[in-house]
Amino acid sequence: MPMDAPPAGASPPAIRAVGLVKTFGTIRAVDDVTFDLVPGRIYGLLGPNGSGKTTLIRLLTGLARATSGTAEVLGSRMPSRELLGRIGYMTQSDGVYPTLSVGENARFFASMYGVTADGAVEEALRIVDLADRRASITGTLSGGQRRRLSLACAIVHQPPVIFLDEPTVGVDPLLRVQFWGYFRSLAQGGATIVVSSHVMDEADRCDELLFVRAGRVIARGSGGDLRQRAGTASLEDAFVRFAGEAVAPGDPAPGSGAGGAR
Repeated sequence: MPMDAPPAGASPPAIRAVGLVKTFGTIRAVDDVTFDLVPGRIYGLLGPNGSGKTTLIRLLTGLARATSGTAEVLGSRMPSRELLGRIGYMTQSDGVYPTLSVGENARFFASMYGVTADGAVEEALRIVDLADRRASITGTLSGGQRRRLSLACAIVHQPPVIFLDEPTVGVDPLLRVQFWGYFRSLAQGGATIVVSSHVMDEADRCDELLFVRAGRVIARGSGGDLRQRAGTASLEDAFVRFAGEAVAPGDPAPGSGAGGAR
């Protein structure tokens, strides 16, 4: 199925994928993915577990090498050591040190990016509402607070491109709303944000969605646009409709769970 054209605009893409392929043995975890993502928007990679979202993010951040095709961020081909300081990446698991304090974690990650100003650390902790817990040992925080600290550590260097891999997994509904408020404020400040998720009710918070199945982008557009094109009332039904149209001979049926890519 041909991929939908990216939105028109004068801004050069913040992120570009051209024919990206990543294989693990006989598994094509990412299968000929091409897109341009312009700055200042929130993009959602939406698909079930095993659809290849995490592998795609790892290619875009330079943490994995493509089998073929290219990934570019801010005009530089990935992987690029020089560009790492301009990317923020929040992984599925909490990437913080439990024996350090909240402030020490934030300062450590800031120093890794070459940021020495205390103001940057304070601003990141303020954004995630943890400034008053800067002296608390991270291991004593609740799960939701650790997720907020992980986000602070991912944005402490004020990167223009941010990748968030399942950032709200396991958090309560109120915290989810707070997280999306953070993401929106960052995008309004000009950041390009890519959020992977399999939670359909979060999808309409994104400016644009890319439905991912079996390593492919099977549809792209706003939530309303995708529902209208699929003729469905819900995004979940729209995904099923597009997934059914995209099945190639030999593919597993939609919802079968086969594949094994992340």
